[in-house]
Amino acid sequence: MHSTTTSAEPSRPTAADFYRVNRGGGLFSEALSQRLGAAFALAGHRLGLSPTALTLGNLVLGLAASVAVVALAGPVADGDVPAWVVGLVALVGWQVAYALDCADGQLARVTGRGSPAGARVDILADVAAQIALVTALGATAVAQRPSTPVWLVAVFAGTWMVNLVTSVMQAGPNHASMVTSTSLPVRVAKLIRDYGAVIFVAALVLILAPAATIWLITAFTVVNGGFLLASIAFSARATLR
Repeated sequence: MHSTTTSAEPSRPTAADFYRVNRGGGLFSEALSQRLGAAFALAGHRLGLSPTALTLGNLVLGLAASVAVVALAGPVADGDVPAWVVGLVALVGWQVAYALDCADGQLARVTGRGSPAGARVDILADVAAQIALVTALGATAVAQRPSTPVWLVAVFAGTWMVNLVTSVMQAGPNHASMVTSTSLPVRVAKLIRDYGAVIFVAALVLILAPAATIWLITAFTVVNGGFLLASIAFSARATLR
């Protein structure tokens, strides 16, 4: 009498497995961007793609959407191209690019394919994509209102990077949060710094009211500049105790 033994095959990861290792980002990002990222991570895993391949997909798509907004800012302001078309390109392009940015980390963590070099590529790709996005919003504001102050565009571009810098710092060993509460009201208030929500609102402005872009960049400048000053004060107080 012969007995047969079968070894269990390793289970294939599911979208839920990828989502489980997401790094958050806020209410909007966790509800949409990270979930879409999990689907992309699963597809990438089944296609045998590396996390860096998803990172480069994020870069290419994000740059393409922003370049389209810059190139068509003038025609939109002149009424030659419908604003909603360009805004929709930005909405889809930026959101899918961000979902790919979420996916590369999920794929790296689940498959154990993360590396210092891959992490550097991820950060540099984020910087490039966000520079392009800021350029797109600045170009739209100037095209819609040529009297837009140069200094406002410059300060907007500089303070925008505060979110990226602080997110990198939060991933380090000495991270600290000014507001540790995870209550719903606090999380709703933090939507103003949720990247997925921010680019969603920016794209909606391009679709519905591109002339209001100057007020959008003013609001972001105030919020990000205020957060920078608050972060400096928070960190300085901790060192003076």
